[in-house]
Amino acid sequence: MRFRKIFVIGLALSLLGIGVPAWSDNDPRSCNDLMSSDTPAYVVCRWMATPDEAADIARFWLDNDGENMRNAGPPDSPWIDCTEEGNTCPEVPGDGGSSDGGDPSPAPEESGPPECEGGGKDCYVDPSEVSAAEVKSAGETADGQAVKTATAAGLRVWIDTDLADDWKAGKLAEAVKRVGALAMQDGVVGLRFTSQLGYNQTLSSAEEIDTFMAETTKALRAALPGRKLAVHTVVPVLGCGADEACKTELAKKYPLLDPERVGAWLSKGLVDQLSLDDGHLATEYATWKIDAVTAQRNQWIQVRARAWDAYGTIGAEDAVFTAPGSSQLTAEQALKTITERVAAPLQSDAAETVTLWTRWQDPKGTVNRVLGEKLAGNATWEQLTRLSEVKPRLATIYNPATPEVDVATDLKKYAEAFGQVYLTVV
Repeated sequence: MRFRKIFVIGLALSLLGIGVPAWSDNDPRSCNDLMSSDTPAYVVCRWMATPDEAADIARFWLDNDGENMRNAGPPDSPWIDCTEEGNTCPEVPGDGGSSDGGDPSPAPEESGPPECEGGGKDCYVDPSEVSAAEVKSAGETADGQAVKTATAAGLRVWIDTDLADDWKAGKLAEAVKRVGALAMQDGVVGLRFTSQLGYNQTLSSAEEIDTFMAETTKALRAALPGRKLAVHTVVPVLGCGADEACKTELAKKYPLLDPERVGAWLSKGLVDQLSLDDGHLATEYATWKIDAVTAQRNQWIQVRARAWDAYGTIGAEDAVFTAPGSSQLTAEQALKTITERVAAPLQSDAAETVTLWTRWQDPKGTVNRVLGEKLAGNATWEQLTRLSEVKPRLATIYNPATPEVDVATDLKKYAEAFGQVYLTVV
């Protein structure tokens, strides 16, 4: 083994023109004088070709306008005339056709899908289950035009929908084609196919969630080659930290939101992005005297400890800046909230993106916004637009069916603060 190591080291060094000493120090090819004074004694330098020899070699090939280089081509290949009496040439296998030089004619290049016997089409399978015609048609819809508008505004686009109801109703295939055609538009990064998974009441058991995830991601991977898949949920037990009473109680309260189950969506490759909602932070942990800042810190420590970011992108999601009508925060309050809900997740080295809601409507019809009506500015928006260094990591959710002014104006405004947008489609 020792000899083998020495041999490998010597071979590697020789390729660099550095050799292990084998002759006397008076070796005429020595170039030790060119090495620094702190070079280890066991490393020496030898010229593979001395500077004078290298000059002679260059002159040999370059003199007389490179005559020697021009004459160094391969010798003429022998030529046999197969038609000359007494010469025999082997027959070339093939269909018997030949070109003027005796070589077989090249087969014509194939292009497009292969033709099927009898004129059928079953022998060709498009790698995407969403056809080009469906993608083109989707691009002409209002949602498709919103994708183009968002892309033109410089936003990285995700399609945001929820397929849980479609899956439960046995209509997954139709839904995948519908939203998949939008997800295959130019400029779209991927598809978020469900929200509040395990937190809302759409799927009521762990087995149901596991089946939904397996079947839906399989269908989407087949239909959307090259697109990323994302889900949104909440894992309240992560905010408990080391409080065992808190963990026990929240595990009972949210049995479908087990961290191991959620983490498996990433580790099994089912999804590429996982967004964790922060909407529960202010109220969920009051019994154990855990405030929102501490709960959030606990959550990201737990996420980092589970190495979820090794399998996909982890994001935080928050509506904390919205309020009925518009945000009422002062500049100082907005800055403090940004520090707690934007900077903290990103600095935790666990969350890589933060999605901030800018507009939503509650069941009573009240519109909650960050900006004022008709995109009127305020102190909160001014502070958000100053986060230029992390802008690519910031995203918002936008429904083109309910614009504040119009789709183009809205998206252009949101692009001042955000680098990504989730376009909501039904």
